[in-house]
Amino acid sequence: MAAHVSPVQQGTYRLVRDIPVEEGYDLVVAGGGPSGAAAAICAAREGARVLLAEATGCMGGMATSGMVMSFAPMGDGSRCLAGGLIREVVDTLYKQGFLKPGLHPDVWSKIQGWVPFNAEGLKLLYDDLATAAGVEVRLFTQVIDADADPRRGQVNGVVIHDIEGYHYIRSRAFVDGTGNAELAALCGAPCREAGRDTPNIMPPTLISLFSGIDWRNFGKGSEALKKALADGFFKTPDPHLSGLGQVGQSIGFANAGHIFNLNALRVKSMTDGMMYGRKLAQEYVAYYRKYLRGCENLELACTAPLMGVRESRRIVGEYELDVVDFEARRHFPDQIALNNWPIDIHPYEPSKQAMARFEREFLGRRYKPGEYYGIPYGVLVPKGWKNLWVPGRCISVDIPVQSSARTGPVCSMLGQAAGTAAIQSIRTRRPAAEIDTEVLVATLRKAGAYLPQQATAKRMTHKN
Repeated sequence: MAAHVSPVQQGTYRLVRDIPVEEGYDLVVAGGGPSGAAAAICAAREGARVLLAEATGCMGGMATSGMVMSFAPMGDGSRCLAGGLIREVVDTLYKQGFLKPGLHPDVWSKIQGWVPFNAEGLKLLYDDLATAAGVEVRLFTQVIDADADPRRGQVNGVVIHDIEGYHYIRSRAFVDGTGNAELAALCGAPCREAGRDTPNIMPPTLISLFSGIDWRNFGKGSEALKKALADGFFKTPDPHLSGLGQVGQSIGFANAGHIFNLNALRVKSMTDGMMYGRKLAQEYVAYYRKYLRGCENLELACTAPLMGVRESRRIVGEYELDVVDFEARRHFPDQIALNNWPIDIHPYEPSKQAMARFEREFLGRRYKPGEYYGIPYGVLVPKGWKNLWVPGRCISVDIPVQSSARTGPVCSMLGQAAGTAAIQSIRTRRPAAEIDTEVLVATLRKAGAYLPQQATAKRMTHKN
């Protein structure tokens, strides 16, 4: 603690008490989800002094607090596209016995298959990885304001809040791993908001955890859902149901039920959505018990403490990856991650027409085995900003690509790239948009990333 500052301007109000000033950090990461945790761990492994502020009681974000206990497919049908930290995470969870019983490494190293895991095991692993790397983790801590100059594209510090009060943190670089571009918005970086800049908002889901499932005699979910819809069982007849995913001998999580018209950037909407989601979970308890074989003795263990938000903000970055790039299976010399997940825009309303549109997009534009697209470095950098990076589901992309690139493994790869780029920027004294991307790609490859592009470039890719 070097000094105190008072007062601090925070939007429309002022804090009149003295705020402790903490300095000496190379990187501050806001949010400890898959992107933020990866950014912090990988930057610390490069020798940086890193502070990670996470609002909940654990790292992992949607994979832990959100209880989405399955990594999206990491392979393209012949090889694993996800390298670096996320590959290390999955391999370690397998060795420690925290993956779905009987799951073989071929599922994530080759086959386009989901990778269910035990969330408690993932929490422990993130704790161990962050501690070993030397990350200063502060849980129950939230970034609530930023000291930034939008004209210069420079962030000087952030204000955080925890049980001990307010703290002003100075740092040389910043990564926004909040998933909602919260730090970027506080800084004044340009962002697009779902529902404000788009006609619709993709509905979220409140995940549920169930026990008492007889997986040996488990029935076909598609047939059960058709029967329940025909019977008029649901109050809101939603034809899109991802179903139950096995994570233990008798345990499964349900990515079940949409909460339509929820705006994740409005507190009342989120509050109402959480309350409705808990009621909806009870309806699915009754559905599973009545219609799905193997679920006769199913019990609801809990609903997630974190809403499963799919869409909120997207930054306006130095490069915007769009559906044209997706359709072209485009590769980039500065790509820092690969992906082959299809366009996955969940239905905006519970209708057969909306479900048909979803299926046309999801199935009709699906990549063939062996195909993938690259994600260029510029999607991480808010346009015009020097020391701010924004990985995760809020990168600079259009709606179709956002729906494809918002998976946990991709977010982790983007976070690793952001943290690595931030430290490279500090050491070379180059702004985020001017770092040598050839060096960045080489550093990521050395850390285990799979980036097979033959041609690399010293400068980031720009739109023609």
